[in-house]
Amino acid sequence: MARKKVADIIVETLQDAGVKRCYGIAGDTLNHITDAIRRSKIDWIHMRHEEAGAMAAGGDALLSGDLAACAGACGPGSLHFVNGLFEAHRNRAPVVLIATQVATSELGMDFPQEVDLKAIYETCSHFCQPIHSPAQARRVVALAAQTALNRRGVAVVIVPGDVAAMEVDEGLPFRPHRPQPLLRPSDAELGAVAARLNAGKRIALYCGSGCEGAGSEVRALADKLKAPVVHTSRAKDFIEPDNPYDMGMTGILGVESGFRAIDACDTLLLLGADFAWSQFYPHEAELIQVDSDATHLGRRHPVDLGVVGDVRATIEALLPRLAQREEDAFLRNCLKHREKTLQQLAEQERPGKDGLIHPQYLTHLIDVHAADDAAFTADGGSPMVWLLRHVRSNGKRRTLTSLVHGTMANAMPSALGIQKAFPDRQVVALCGDGGLAMLLGDLLTAIQEKLPIKVVVYDNGSLGFVEMEQKVEGLLDSYTDLLNPDFAKVAEAIGFHARRVEKSGELEEAVRELLAQPGPALLDVKVNRYELVMPPKVEPGQVLHTALYSAKAVLAGRGKDVEALLRSNFDD
Repeated sequence: MARKKVADIIVETLQDAGVKRCYGIAGDTLNHITDAIRRSKIDWIHMRHEEAGAMAAGGDALLSGDLAACAGACGPGSLHFVNGLFEAHRNRAPVVLIATQVATSELGMDFPQEVDLKAIYETCSHFCQPIHSPAQARRVVALAAQTALNRRGVAVVIVPGDVAAMEVDEGLPFRPHRPQPLLRPSDAELGAVAARLNAGKRIALYCGSGCEGAGSEVRALADKLKAPVVHTSRAKDFIEPDNPYDMGMTGILGVESGFRAIDACDTLLLLGADFAWSQFYPHEAELIQVDSDATHLGRRHPVDLGVVGDVRATIEALLPRLAQREEDAFLRNCLKHREKTLQQLAEQERPGKDGLIHPQYLTHLIDVHAADDAAFTADGGSPMVWLLRHVRSNGKRRTLTSLVHGTMANAMPSALGIQKAFPDRQVVALCGDGGLAMLLGDLLTAIQEKLPIKVVVYDNGSLGFVEMEQKVEGLLDSYTDLLNPDFAKVAEAIGFHARRVEKSGELEEAVRELLAQPGPALLDVKVNRYELVMPPKVEPGQVLHTALYSAKAVLAGRGKDVEALLRSNFDD
C-alpha cells in the first residue's frame, strides 16, 4: 500500500471536500502543510493577520456555499484566528481551521508557543479534534469537513508539526458526505399550524436567515394569508427582493414599518428566525415557530406552537391546508406605514447643509452606482445600519455584516474572501474608521493577492456607535475619539487608488470614480460625527437620557457638541 505524508493526506482530503482556498500565514509547524498546498489545486491566500484570514474564509464560505479553509502555525499563529472563527461560526459559514501544534514530544510541558487549542476552539466550533496518530489523519479531516458542511459552522483539526511530517499508509478512503434531506413537520403538526393561522385575524410573518432559498414560497404564503412580512437583518437578501409584502426590519436596527407590523399582529409566524431581542416580540399575540433546529424553538421568546422543518419544505406542505384570505385591512394599514417609512428613509438620503456629508447620503450613492450583483460588507456599528437601511437587495446582490457576533473590523477582511471567491464580482466594504484601523495591515493583502475590493471609510473621527450608546444612556461620551490619518494617503502608499472627500458636493463623482477602478480602491469620506441612528420606536427613557447627556455636556463646557448634534440631525 502506498505511503503518504500526513500533510498530503490532510490537503488531499480538504480538496476532495471542495476546498478551493486556504487563508493564513506560513510558519514553522505549518511548513509541511503549506508545502502540500503548494503542490495541490488549493489556492493559498497569504494574509497579514490570522484574524483577518478567518474573516476572509468566513465571507468566502458564506457567499460561495463551499467549504473554505484557514491554517496557522503553532501557538500565536493558530490562536490569532479565534475572533474571526467566532464570526464565521455564528454566521453559520462552513470553515475548517488546520491549527498546528508543537511536537508531540513536547505537549504538556509548557513548551514555548504551546497553547491548549482544543480548550479554546471548542467554544466556537461544531468539531474540534487533534490528530493523535498519523493513521487518523484522513478520517479526522473528513469528519471535520463533513461537520462544517452539514452543521454549517466551524470545524478545527489540531495537528502537531511532527505528525504533519510523518508518512503513513493511505488507509481506508474516508471522505465527507453532504446529504440533502427533506425536513418538514408531521401532518398532525402541519394541521395544528394551519388551524392557528386560519383562525388569526392580523397575521404577520417574521422571516430569518432560514428563509434562504424560500423567497417565492414566503411571498406565496403572504399572499394567501394577506400577511405583512418582516425580516431579520440576516434575511435581507432573501426576503426583500421583489416582495410587495415586505415591511423591512424590526429591532434596534430596524424601521418603523417593520416594528409596527410585528407589534400590531395577533398571530406571528416565525420562519427560520432566531431573533434575540425579546422586547421586540408582540406582547399579546399567538406565536408559531418553524425552525430546522429544535433547540431554537422558544429560546428567545415563549411560543405557543413550535415545529421542526426547513422553511421551504414546510411552506410547500402548509399552503394547501390554508384558506385563501380575502380580508386585507391589516395588510393595507401596514403598507401605508411602509410607504411612510420609505419616504422617511429617502429624506435622509440627501446632502447636508454647507457641504456636510450625511452617512445615509453616502450609502445611497453607493447603492445607486454599485453593480446590480455587487456584494457589500459592513463593519459592526453605524456602517452596518446604513447598509441594512439604504442598500437595496434585488435578488442578485449579497450583504454581509457582523450581526450575531457583533465584532469590529469585519468588513474589509470579509470583502477580501468574497473577492477571492468571486474574482469578477464587484465587492464593496463599508468600513468604520475604527474598524478599518484595527486590521489595517490586510489592505496589503488586496495588493499582494491582486483583489480589486472597493473600500469606503465612514470617517467620523470616533467610535460612533459606542458614542451614541453612551449619549442615549445619559452619559458623557468618553474614550471614543479617534485621531485618524488621512486614510486615502495611507492606502495610496500601499498601492490603492485612493481619494478623500470632505464636502458633499464632491461625493457623487468620487463614488463613481471609486467603483469604476479596475483594481483595489479606497474612498475616505469625512461624514457627520453627530449623526443619530434612530430606532424604529423611540422610548421616553431614550429621550430623557439624551436630554440628560445634553445637560451634562453643557455643564462640562461642551455646548458646541450639543449644538452640532441638533444642527446636523434636525436643521436640514
